[in-house]
Amino acid sequence: MIDISMLKFDDRGLIPVVVQDYYSKKVLTLAYMNEESLRISESEGKTCFFSRSRGKLWRKGETSGNYQHIVSIKADCDGDALVAEVIKDGPACHKGTDSCFEDALYVNPEYKPFSLEGLYDVVKGRKTDPKQGSYTTYLFEKGVDKILKKVGEECTEVIIGAKSGSKEETVFEIGDLTYHIFVLMAEMGIEIKDVIDELAKRHVVDVKVKQERMQ
Repeated sequence: MIDISMLKFDDRGLIPVVVQDYYSKKVLTLAYMNEESLRISESEGKTCFFSRSRGKLWRKGETSGNYQHIVSIKADCDGDALVAEVIKDGPACHKGTDSCFEDALYVNPEYKPFSLEGLYDVVKGRKTDPKQGSYTTYLFEKGVDKILKKVGEECTEVIIGAKSGSKEETVFEIGDLTYHIFVLMAEMGIEIKDVIDELAKRHVVDVKVKQERMQ
């Protein structure tokens, strides 16, 4: 932990802050804080920035309701830039998009962007907007019993792959299981962050138990 006094604000008294989604790790926006807005952010647990164009403080969400609840604020090695991990109540951009960084200038054709969150969004999209010929849509149409049957089958395939000692086969089957788990989650209205929150609670309990044992 470092103190605010150790940070390097520029000649206008500002420091850049990269705001990142706590769950997806997506970069949401780049903003600026001065010492006052940083202290407000820490005391209130929500992002408060300094607007360079308006020359005054502004709390994210004060007009839109799209507050950003701070999980952590970290400084870089030189102390002249910050990263704030947040849990957001809504879109980060004033244009209504999830992130301010939506317009691609360059995408390397050798790499295909992928994320579990992106895959889950596709799965949910097949439920809300069915697509003819889609296997995912087919599962939703068949209902929870069919989905549960597939989850059970894929669990068995993972066990068989692991038992055979084949890493490649096991990874392949875990991929199938993950996909079908996502279908089940979408069917039941479970979000990825719900699972992350549950795991986080267990982690906190585990840390407390370890600390108690050391006392």
